[in-house]
Amino acid sequence: MKIEVLGTESLGVRGLSCVVEAEGRTIVIDPGVALGYLRHRRLPHPHQVAVGAEVREKIVEALGRASDVVISHYHGDHIPLSDANPYQLSLSRIPPLDNVRLWCKGPHDLSDLAVQRWIDLSRFAGCILPDAEERDDGVISFSSPVPHGPRGSRLGTVMMTRIQEGDEVFVHASDIQLLDEETISIIIDWKPTIVIASGPPLYLSRLRPELRKVAWDNGKAIAEKVETLILDHHLMRSMSGYRWMERLSKTTKNRVTCAAHFMGKEPRLLEARRDRLYAEMPVPPGWHEAYANGEGSFEGYRDLSIGCQQSIMVVDDRSRSDA
Repeated sequence: MKIEVLGTESLGVRGLSCVVEAEGRTIVIDPGVALGYLRHRRLPHPHQVAVGAEVREKIVEALGRASDVVISHYHGDHIPLSDANPYQLSLSRIPPLDNVRLWCKGPHDLSDLAVQRWIDLSRFAGCILPDAEERDDGVISFSSPVPHGPRGSRLGTVMMTRIQEGDEVFVHASDIQLLDEETISIIIDWKPTIVIASGPPLYLSRLRPELRKVAWDNGKAIAEKVETLILDHHLMRSMSGYRWMERLSKTTKNRVTCAAHFMGKEPRLLEARRDRLYAEMPVPPGWHEAYANGEGSFEGYRDLSIGCQQSIMVVDDRSRSDA
């Protein structure tokens, strides 16, 4: 089995897109990308925009050779969009899906916006998106709907994916955020060797202390059972999230890491460092408007060196305990 994480927060973008090669199939999961439209009251820095453009190209290339495409839910950082903003992936960029098996979260537990996106994707695919929840074809299987974050969240539910080849079992746990014990039990019962999941959104002050403890306990529970646990996405939107992952890794003999390290790369926590990016390389007035109109360029911003391991270890947001 070959696993490639295409785009997520430790790789410089929002999302949890992967491509998995197993049993002769090429399975693309959650082919979407975003940059966090506003963070610290700022639009994405041009360096982020450059990284996002590279990830979009990787996703488009992967879709062009995909045998299967999985959609865990319909948020804008997980799917291509008909109304994409300049920093997301537009449906107009996607190759035809005529000969691709589609595995999608069903059209229930959806907001009005998510329903419209389900409709848009159905129209693009030329068919009603098949509800894959609880299905199993021997290589790929899917969970019933599980909470997007804590149970009862207004963000609804997501679908988890399990892929098996021989003794290897990969689980893509999408936006679970480690905040629901029943979801963790499902993952453990699947007996995975590798799990990639969204960790808790520590950057949100509204995440209550009791939920932070639930996430910690659930993270430890998975880490004790899984050879490799990749925690990323919401967790890596802050430096405190990176440190949280490091602390968790010290509680187990198994591997707990972020997607960048799993891919052999240095983490680029660009959203967490947005203010620093602006300070180190100022953005001229009107740049974002020009880029949105197809006139701006991120040349000169592409190779900005920030987000390296040395930079990550510079502590500047220790305001509270995150365990």
